[in-house]
Amino acid sequence: MSLPEMVIPCARIVEQGDPDRFRTVMAAPVSARAALFPLYALNVEVSRAPWVTQEVMIAEMRLQWWRDALEEIADRQMVRKHEVTTPLAGVLTADMARRLDESVAARRWDVYREPFEDKAHFDSYIDQTAGHLMWTAAEYLGAPADQESSVRSVALAAGLVAFLRAVPKLEDAGRIPLLDGTQDGVAALAGRIRMRLTVPRLPTSARAALWPAIGVRSVLDQIARDPAMVVEGRVPTVAPWRLSFSALTGRVML
Repeated sequence: MSLPEMVIPCARIVEQGDPDRFRTVMAAPVSARAALFPLYALNVEVSRAPWVTQEVMIAEMRLQWWRDALEEIADRQMVRKHEVTTPLAGVLTADMARRLDESVAARRWDVYREPFEDKAHFDSYIDQTAGHLMWTAAEYLGAPADQESSVRSVALAAGLVAFLRAVPKLEDAGRIPLLDGTQDGVAALAGRIRMRLTVPRLPTSARAALWPAIGVRSVLDQIARDPAMVVEGRVPTVAPWRLSFSALTGRVML
């Protein structure tokens, strides 16, 4: 069984823009790929929108374009034709589209140079970006509503790891990514999010939504012990064998 033709451009976007997630989708059943590729392609397009230009107004306009497209999907209007929006319209419910609109809005932080206001602002940014994406994927694949908070705890951990991996580039771009960028501050942040991590109880059909977080508990433990790896750009990526194990067994090795 092959991917629907309209999903193939989304797969290419994810393969080029987010190879780690691409590998997790390719390990999932084909029926799941048809939904995950459009979702992850949207994430690629939105996450890079603030960075393709140094003009604030143009970056804002790019984000607004995606917000308008998601509004069209939510309101069941005629959706603008695009290689991502067309298949996405067949995946998202109105609530999902509105949730992902919040995710796009959160990306406005990437446009400007102001630091996060406080811990709550930082956590909200990670939850609205990584959390909204993972919960939408899990919900589509059949995750029960009572597992949302657990799924979001996984997404928060994975989102933090991805954010910490990007810290050197963010600092090079003139951003102030962390409230406390000292080694003690980074270690405390990793430990705080690690303590919130809860393993969700999901049906087998929905577990592929968690695969981008495989190994995240171990990585957070490493960062807590050796916070210098963040500024030095040594935050590790997922070991391929962990993904293979999860795909073969249905277990999620967080």
